[in-house]
Amino acid sequence: MSASKIFRFILTVLLLGAALILGRTAWDHYMESAWTRDGRIKADVVTISTDVAGTVTEVLVRDNQLVHKGDVLFVVDKARYENALAQANAMLKSQQVEKGRRTKEANRRNALDASIISAENRETAEFAVGTASAQYQAALAARDLAALNVERTVVRAPVTGYVTNLNVHAGDFAAVGAAKLAVIDQASFYVVGYFEETKLPLLKVNDTVKVHLMSGDTELRGHIESIARGITDRDAALGRELLADVNPTFSWVRLAQRVPVRIHIDDQPKNLVLVAGTTCTVVIHPRA
Repeated sequence: MSASKIFRFILTVLLLGAALILGRTAWDHYMESAWTRDGRIKADVVTISTDVAGTVTEVLVRDNQLVHKGDVLFVVDKARYENALAQANAMLKSQQVEKGRRTKEANRRNALDASIISAENRETAEFAVGTASAQYQAALAARDLAALNVERTVVRAPVTGYVTNLNVHAGDFAAVGAAKLAVIDQASFYVVGYFEETKLPLLKVNDTVKVHLMSGDTELRGHIESIARGITDRDAALGRELLADVNPTFSWVRLAQRVPVRIHIDDQPKNLVLVAGTTCTVVIHPRA
């Protein structure tokens, strides 16, 4: 066999071996490794609404503004609630006077001799004291509720974060429970990776995670915090008789279901701007 044939044979074997190695490496990377491009940056979003109804008189924030816990977001007209508080205070004083009068009357009757006043009159006076005391407690609760309503006319930020979807302006009517804006909690950012069910055996809680953002070359480090224990079964519909309505067709190509995996961010660069809803690549590094 000539030298050229031997060289071509060796070169062919080397190329075939390199192709097999590259193919095996690619298979391990795409099919056997615990990683996914289907990751999302998430954060806790607090929906802000009013606890009392009324016209909005002031809006003290702007959209996308950073606010601190306790900062005033907007104010509802206080006039109606301040009048209600004044009325509740007047009713409380009235019931306090009535309670004192009934108490003194009962004490005076108890001090009289049995030959002068009957036991029935004494019991009637004591019952009147009990009724007056209950009415005083009710008036006190009404006063506290009126004071709380006045306090709730000032809507404050429950957490430190960023104002988003600001949908309130001075002059708007704020209904109870109607969302007017949202605050994204600054300290609540985390990552959710949607892994195929075939990759779940490779995942363990507290495994090290590297997150690559699509918005740049920044790499975040974290660890697996938890793995979801359930996803929606799309074939588990109910029929008209509340019986299982299972799809009778079966596809030969079965796609692996995606399972959410929550990832805690261990180290977030100070100058990095995280945006909830953006995509990222999540790579798991299992513990030895």
